[in-house]
Amino acid sequence: MNTRFLDACWGKPVDRVPVWLMRQAGRYLPDYMRVRSKCTFLELCKTPELAAEVTIQPVDILGVDAAILFSDILTPIEPMGMELDFTPGPVFTKPIRTMADVEALKIPKMETDVPYVLDAVKLLRKELAAKVPLIGFGGAPFTLACYMVEGKGSKDFAALKKMMYAEPEVYAALMDKITTMDMEYLNAQIAAGAQAIQIFDTWGGMLSPSDYERYVLPYTQRLINGLNRTNVPVIHFVKGAGTMLEIVKEAGGDVMGLDWHVNLGKARDILGDMAVQGNLDPTVLFAPKEIIEREVKRVLDENAGRPGLIFNLGHGILPTVPPENAIFMVDCVHRLTQK
Repeated sequence: MNTRFLDACWGKPVDRVPVWLMRQAGRYLPDYMRVRSKCTFLELCKTPELAAEVTIQPVDILGVDAAILFSDILTPIEPMGMELDFTPGPVFTKPIRTMADVEALKIPKMETDVPYVLDAVKLLRKELAAKVPLIGFGGAPFTLACYMVEGKGSKDFAALKKMMYAEPEVYAALMDKITTMDMEYLNAQIAAGAQAIQIFDTWGGMLSPSDYERYVLPYTQRLINGLNRTNVPVIHFVKGAGTMLEIVKEAGGDVMGLDWHVNLGKARDILGDMAVQGNLDPTVLFAPKEIIEREVKRVLDENAGRPGLIFNLGHGILPTVPPENAIFMVDCVHRLTQK
């Protein structure tokens, strides 16, 4: 197996910088759209053979150094008792607004409530055995709470913030329950064979540093500390966290995911010897190839040869990116860092 991704997570020397892309199994790939055309998004997530197929596609097409399980961060929320639909974005028909709503939520039994996720992980470990490591993932408690309280995506998540400030006891009860669920969900992925875990906190960066430290950090710390992490690195990605990296580091992850709003070299100066992942602007993949190579080289130059770099985009790949540009970007990283 190609282990350079795992080696880089632990800060070990590698023969070339490993690269994978957030949302690398997605709509920009014709092979994915062929599979997706036969089923709904939720059906794709809940059918292990199909989820495994689209997980492996970018490994073979792009030549990336890691696969990430095809699923959605909201997958384990549905069996907590919330009806989920995608139209096309996620929508909960009855958002959480009261303490009674929180108390009605249950902690799923992962083996029986989301068996398709664990079956997909087991299937992928067999099919990827001679290829690359498998990354499992989940949403951070705060980001999951944002969707559960708002009911859908939002520019400001005002309903969640209102709860956070005006009804702190309801917020704390909700976050406590989500954190417990999240821990069990990610540990079940690890038990099924996930070799690394990425925690997505897509909306954590919308808070001030002081609010992040008060309302988010304790729950993420508890989640990460509760994972069965022996030889399983944890990547913690908080989008928009460039102004509070030293606080986010306290959550305890092994790798810090960086978005494109922060200089990677300066971030590494703040984080010390902690491994990092990032951080090319996803829209660069629309540029001519010479610009793509220039921007890849810029990120690599910011790293200045330090060990513990996983090259990635600063957020998910966009659905209209030409696949050949993604292939070229992966090749650039490998070619420019080959030892």
